[in-house]
Amino acid sequence: MEGTIYTLQQLLLGVRDAIDNAFPVSVWVKGEIASCSVNRSGHCYMNLIEKNILTGALLAEVRAIIWSSRYRSLATRFASETGRNIEDGMNILALATVQYSELYGLSLIIEDIDPSFTAGEAFLERQRTIDRLTEEGMMDLNAQHQMPALPRRLAVISAATAAGYGDFMEHLHGNPYGFRFYSELFTAPMQGAEAPAGIIAALEKVAERAGDFDAVLLLRGGGSATDLACFDNYELALNIAQFPMPVLTAIGHERDLHVADMVAFEHLKTPTALADYFVDIFATEDYALQTLFGRLSLAVRTKAGEQRQRLANCVARVRGAVNLHLASERQRLDMIQYRIGALNPASILAKGFSLTLKDGRRVTSTTQLSAGDDITIILADGNAKGKVL
Repeated sequence: MEGTIYTLQQLLLGVRDAIDNAFPVSVWVKGEIASCSVNRSGHCYMNLIEKNILTGALLAEVRAIIWSSRYRSLATRFASETGRNIEDGMNILALATVQYSELYGLSLIIEDIDPSFTAGEAFLERQRTIDRLTEEGMMDLNAQHQMPALPRRLAVISAATAAGYGDFMEHLHGNPYGFRFYSELFTAPMQGAEAPAGIIAALEKVAERAGDFDAVLLLRGGGSATDLACFDNYELALNIAQFPMPVLTAIGHERDLHVADMVAFEHLKTPTALADYFVDIFATEDYALQTLFGRLSLAVRTKAGEQRQRLANCVARVRGAVNLHLASERQRLDMIQYRIGALNPASILAKGFSLTLKDGRRVTSTTQLSAGDDITIILADGNAKGKVL
């Protein structure tokens, strides 16, 4: 057999020497953290990978270690400058020594991590998520739902022990107006890598009972940028955008605006603000009803007053017409009475006239009388008997 024969150790020592000669000093290396864990001794162990940008195929993988003597200070500075902890799925730019061991193979001993690179990568990833959702027409999809005029049946997704959830419940159910709401909690992790999947699972449970609720509320009462980074997740934002009823969010502090907020039906800054949002809907409607009732009462009173005045005027006109008619009838009656009185025989007799009767019949002509006829002469003050000569 020709050629040099190496023992395995000799071969691997040669590889180590080649690597040491190729990388005699520390180098900056870019990679994605596929997994990351810290053991009891405080050492951080990672698997760094590189993927094909277009296909996602794995191109390279290597083990990396941050010794405990460096990890605590390095992790503290990284979190302070990026607002995030060192975690799975993160792209980093690390200063590392290339180390090769005949027993353990190739590994990188990380001495430093550039926080600005990761912060920039996180911003770019967030922007890529926004651009993708925009291109897919998802940004305004949930906002197109119609929420009932008085939404009172609320599905709440939050951690059961979260202070923000407690504040929300106190403001909603203890509102000073006494408005009554129905709320049901669907628990989910609200931070960390497991949060998107947990929240999506809670959304699916709500969707199974969609007819029981008017809206879904996603509550998270503040936290660090690391805690809240999960709300920039594409899959979570996509589920919110496509959810079959309005989804309202209250995530983080005043300065925070997450992708989940952007695709939601409405977003409020805090859980208490979200509670007040629903209370204000009812308060506004109550004020409108009271105002309408006041206007109706005033209109009724005004109309009643107008009708009373109209009735009074009508009664006055009728009374005037009746009085005028009665006066006219009285005058007519007086005239009739006058005429009757003028034709009364007693009145005529009182003027000096007399009435002659023959056999009880009135005599109106001398031709009705003959000599010797007995007659009765009626005068105003009595009767007289006589005989015709």
